[in-house]
Amino acid sequence: MLNTKLFGQELKTYGFNFFSGVPCSFLKDLINYAINDLRYVAAANEGDAVAIAAGAYLGGIKSAVLMQNSGLTNATSPLTSLVYTFKIPILGFVSLRGETGITDEPQHELMGTITTKFLDTMQIPWAFLSDQIEEAREQLKQANAFIEENKPFFFVVRKGTFEQESLKARTIPSVKNNRKVLESKSSHLVSRNDALTEIHKIKDDDTVFLATTGVTGRELYEIDDAENNLYMVGSMGCVSSLGLGLALATPQKKVVVIDGDGSLLMRMGALATNAAYGPKNLLHITLDNGIHDSTGGQDTASLNLSFVEITAACGYDQALYAHDLDELKKYINQWKSNPALTFIHLKIKKGTREDLSRPKIKPFEVKNRLMKFLIKKSNVLHSQHAK
Repeated sequence: MLNTKLFGQELKTYGFNFFSGVPCSFLKDLINYAINDLRYVAAANEGDAVAIAAGAYLGGIKSAVLMQNSGLTNATSPLTSLVYTFKIPILGFVSLRGETGITDEPQHELMGTITTKFLDTMQIPWAFLSDQIEEAREQLKQANAFIEENKPFFFVVRKGTFEQESLKARTIPSVKNNRKVLESKSSHLVSRNDALTEIHKIKDDDTVFLATTGVTGRELYEIDDAENNLYMVGSMGCVSSLGLGLALATPQKKVVVIDGDGSLLMRMGALATNAAYGPKNLLHITLDNGIHDSTGGQDTASLNLSFVEITAACGYDQALYAHDLDELKKYINQWKSNPALTFIHLKIKKGTREDLSRPKIKPFEVKNRLMKFLIKKSNVLHSQHAK
């Protein structure tokens, strides 16, 4: 069996200090080590974990994800349309529940036979993690070579690979909503373009904008294709998790996540995770037109719920309904001057221009440009502090 502490120290040697994942009994000891000695974000699901780790990488921190192989299916979208498309290198650990010849629960039977094929299909290089430390060290060295080439790498972990690592006693900080503003009058609906224009007015050297997939990113691109913008493609529902990882990795920056109602509904469990870790430098704005605008205008379920009530119940410090652009502007400026994890809900008009263009810059170029921006601005900040 692998000495979990020794293997964990090897991970730290290569710079892997940020982990996110969902528990599995085969991985519990490595997860416990990550919680005890590294930085670990407990995600609501495996897809969110991938997006959180990807966000941390954007902030300059090498990251890893841990998941059961059943959860590998949940992570398919961000692995194929975020990690692959943006060329984000993530180290993965996936358990091999249901391995042939080992007695396991019936729900793991199929995944036990197709886990490695699944990784091959997604073009993710992988290896069975050795339970011998010297061989595992060599495997980790080889895995890191893939990471350095902007490629993901996954270890497939069999039952009994890791030695026991007990979870240390810890205090879990409580979170609560301190300010809630509900819809109280008729809203003045504006276009998405007008809302995005207002949001982007706070652009400066300390602010990053992450726009959800579909027309939101495309409209932001037309308004101002700036180096501190990132336009999501695919991985629908993952933008706030990406923002969480980035905000935790770069506490000196302000991270603005621009979401949509359809996107937010797809992975609402992320709201609880965002609130639990509660970075003050994260602003989560949802532009809600009640439809899937990018795919033909089909209705979403947003008409039947209150995003403000939900985010407040999850523990966002501020959960605010903006009735118009003036209130949106006011809330954004309040967050900028006095940061706290904040959610803003703004209802907007349906529809978008038929001649809306698509970004001419490739996704991985957007990623590279954003990371250079973050490094450049951080270096300037450090130089100013040194003086």
